[in-house]
Amino acid sequence: MSAAGQRPTIRDVAARAGVSRAAVSLAFNNKPGVSETTRAHILRTAGVMGWEPNRSARARGTGGAGTGTVGLAIRRPARQLGLEPFYMDFISGIGGVLTDRAGALLLRLVRDLDEEIELQRHWWRSGRIAGSVLVDLQRDDPRVPALAKLGMPVIAVGHPSLTGPFTALWTDDGTAVTEAVRYLAALGHRSVAHVGGPAELGHSALRTEAFTAALTELGLTDGHRRVTDYSGDDGARATRSLLASAARPTAIVYDNDLMAVAGLAVAAEMGLRVPADVSLLAWDDSQLCRLTHPSLSAMSHDIHAFGAEVARAMYDVLGGERVAARQVATPSLIPRGSTGPPPPP
Repeated sequence: MSAAGQRPTIRDVAARAGVSRAAVSLAFNNKPGVSETTRAHILRTAGVMGWEPNRSARARGTGGAGTGTVGLAIRRPARQLGLEPFYMDFISGIGGVLTDRAGALLLRLVRDLDEEIELQRHWWRSGRIAGSVLVDLQRDDPRVPALAKLGMPVIAVGHPSLTGPFTALWTDDGTAVTEAVRYLAALGHRSVAHVGGPAELGHSALRTEAFTAALTELGLTDGHRRVTDYSGDDGARATRSLLASAARPTAIVYDNDLMAVAGLAVAAEMGLRVPADVSLLAWDDSQLCRLTHPSLSAMSHDIHAFGAEVARAMYDVLGGERVAARQVATPSLIPRGSTGPPPPP
């Protein structure tokens, strides 16, 4: 039997089922040579042991850090992912490093955490990946204990408070949010709103906590928060709700560029001038921010470089190195035409 924490082998399955390795192979390849009763017994035994045939031994490559396939599962609708600048830049950063190392990225869109856990188990047990990148961490995320139990190499993109035993790479979103709120306060804004992502996401919660703390510290009016799914449509709905409210905020901070662009369109639709009537501040600073009129102020960070750093950390882990959790560059403020002093009372 395989040692504790190691992936079971075909030899282990054969021993547990009381058959030969050839019989296990025949059963899984649905070939003649074993009875249906024996085939069912072998498949049942393999399922209990969590073993699947390694259909892509090359996934783990040779030499560990030199080659290998890295898994990445993202919980987003396909249409939305194609429009979201963050993941396009992040994936391209990972892909550049993988290309240099003769590796590959196995990308899959999933609907929920349960589906992702089963997918990661299948990838690992069937030998399709050498390790996986975990994104969109939640508090008490069920993926963390499930994947840790597999013994699979993982780089987790999120604050260490969310990532359990896995190596964490993260940005200091709390400091960045505080800088954004202080900047708007310095311009004279007293009512600032926040259009954020799903409340269950760890980085959304951290940003919201930092936003509330910054308002309190500066004595600003809470311009209210709206929770979205990060899509442009949801960003537009949230902006319309805020700008139509009786206590309309004079500034809005968005959790991504796509929603900020949608918010700019809503302001124009409602006859409001940006920034004369309302200031808008985006997050991520993709090319979208520089293509609008006025161009969008943003909390900027190099997402492509972030993805590359995650990929390099993964290959270090696959090479047997102990990789410490580390913070990457904090997003920094880039003022542009969408922010200015608030309108007169």
